[in-house]
Amino acid sequence: MTAELPLVGIDDVRRAAGVLRGVAVRTPLLRADALEAGCGCPVWLKPEQLQRGGAFKFRGAYTYLAGLSAAERARGVVTGSSGNHGAAVALAAQMFGVPATIVMPTTVPRAKRDGAERLGARCFYVGTTTAERLAKAEELCAAEGLTFVPPFDDPTIIAGQGTLGLEIAEDLPDVGTVIVQVGGGGLSSGVAVAIKALAPGARVIGVEPEGSPKLTRAREAGMPVTIAANPSGLADGLLAVRIGALNFAHLAAALDDVVTVPDAALPGAMRFLLDRHKLVTEPSGAIAVAALMMGRVTGRGPTVCVLSGGNIEWDGLRELLDHE
Repeated sequence: MTAELPLVGIDDVRRAAGVLRGVAVRTPLLRADALEAGCGCPVWLKPEQLQRGGAFKFRGAYTYLAGLSAAERARGVVTGSSGNHGAAVALAAQMFGVPATIVMPTTVPRAKRDGAERLGARCFYVGTTTAERLAKAEELCAAEGLTFVPPFDDPTIIAGQGTLGLEIAEDLPDVGTVIVQVGGGGLSSGVAVAIKALAPGARVIGVEPEGSPKLTRAREAGMPVTIAANPSGLADGLLAVRIGALNFAHLAAALDDVVTVPDAALPGAMRFLLDRHKLVTEPSGAIAVAALMMGRVTGRGPTVCVLSGGNIEWDGLRELLDHE
């Protein structure tokens, strides 16, 4: 069934890039000399913590809101989010003058909660699972006529996130390997579309936490499956319990492999990025580097690690690094 879903193409990604031009930050590729000795290949970092809102999510959120009608914007938007998508929707909504409502888990890190509230969004804190957040968002849509902004399972969101891959291919045409996070699948599917279109010889490798192997299980089953409810772990932005159906269709067509990384490897990768490259990342943001450092992924040719975000409060960062 998923194979029949219409897939986003490189022209869709380029259109999204046009929407984002002059609005989103075109984040640089930074040479990661400190990683190269152990990898045997050139390594680059794509630091999306420098993106507006502190994470890649702004790309998809802004692209989605840009496509809404005036009537839809006037009624307002709502989304469910573990944090970064909610902040991105709140920021894009503020830029368009649109009322935003964000439903987040009760366990959301303070930095992500504060980000959405600071941007003027109305926030609800509901449960701990994606299903609970989406149920509340659907309730608000029905009661108030709000427009739902999907976090990942949507072609416009995929195209917006794919602009990150477009930038990698344009800035590093001989890229050989791209290592990218897998949560619900919006980022990884968008990046895979762009890389395979512009650098077809490159490998795209997904990385997900051992505690939330939703894509690994989907690949084994040949379709999206729901993993055990309410996974826990440090990489809170990657703890979806099911890969999106449209995302899985893209990943089945364009992703070369997926690996998992244990929580224990994340603080070390975060400390390495801070000490050696002066980059603050949240655990989800550091997981691609952790996969490379652990040898879960072997770089082939010029290798890019996506750093998906850096929204972590100082107390949490200090606690993780002190423990590590």
